[in-house]
Amino acid sequence: MLIEAKLQKASVSVYTVPTDAPEADGTFSWDSTTMVLVHLEAGGKRALGYTYADASTAKLAETLLHKVVLGHDAFSHGAILQSMWHTVRNLGGIGIAMMAIAAIDNALWDLRARLLDMPLASLIGRVRDSIPAYGSGGFTSYADDQLTKQFGGWAEKGFTMMKMKVGAEPARDPHRVSTARHAIGDAPRLFVDANGAYTVAQAIRLAKVFGEEADVEWFEEPVSSDNLIGLNLVRARVPAGMDVAAGEYGYTAWYFRRMLDAQAVTVLQADATRCGGISGFLDVASLCWAHNIPLSSHCGPSMHLHVCCATPRAIHMEFFHDHARIERMFFDGFCEPAGGNMSPDFSRPGIGLELKEKDAAAYRV
Repeated sequence: MLIEAKLQKASVSVYTVPTDAPEADGTFSWDSTTMVLVHLEAGGKRALGYTYADASTAKLAETLLHKVVLGHDAFSHGAILQSMWHTVRNLGGIGIAMMAIAAIDNALWDLRARLLDMPLASLIGRVRDSIPAYGSGGFTSYADDQLTKQFGGWAEKGFTMMKMKVGAEPARDPHRVSTARHAIGDAPRLFVDANGAYTVAQAIRLAKVFGEEADVEWFEEPVSSDNLIGLNLVRARVPAGMDVAAGEYGYTAWYFRRMLDAQAVTVLQADATRCGGISGFLDVASLCWAHNIPLSSHCGPSMHLHVCCATPRAIHMEFFHDHARIERMFFDGFCEPAGGNMSPDFSRPGIGLELKEKDAAAYRV
């Protein structure tokens, strides 16, 4: 039986939420986070998708919705996606353009699953019922007591992996990493993320220090993710058992392929709110399958939960402090981690989220 559902209504809204404390990483600082959220309606169902991006992304998303999306069949998802890519050709197919497409693509996946009254993981093809999540925060703006409180709290809640930011003060980073290790004890796995702040020489030296003094086993963006030669040099010289990860700034399949061809990482990261949505994330998952390399999702835990449960090479997902806080505030159906794992609510269709309109309204731009 052929199912058709004409896309009848669409809307875009923007929300900016102040952080609960000053936040910074190795190369940037911020005091708020902006979500661009898309609603789509077809066949009596209402779905949502979102990206974390500048408010200007909403303008392009509105243009794409009215120029390309509305009036088409929701199950012509592939054709809609191709049309959006062609429409942004002269704008540049990365950055804001791809994040606008990501928000719409995510909403289309949610809508198709709702029209079929099934959870998104089942529509894609469920591989697992839950996936490990790591607590992510430990900002470089945090004092030692803030870092200790956050990481100690995650350890008490059963997280078995935690990631902190480094790179703002390289000379102080060994102390901060040791502070984090002391806060969580010996058992949990400790990750660090430099956001491209180090030179190749610094990264190689500090990888050894972090490994020896705090048993760090994940080094994310030790140098800029655009420096593929540098990443390869670091990857080849880190201590045994330490992964080198990058990919959060990837927008297209070609970007991720270049990273894999350069043997720049041992774990690839991708962000469905940036890389063209869940469709783009699945492209990355196929590349990981072909290269026999693990995949981890970046930020936006609620948007990645179902797709990670349907991705064979996915090993864990990021439970980023900022985004988890916003998604908990904004969405009915937000799934809390338990014992260091996240599990979708398979009783809810789509990605299982409904916007709490009244709660979100206070932050609407």
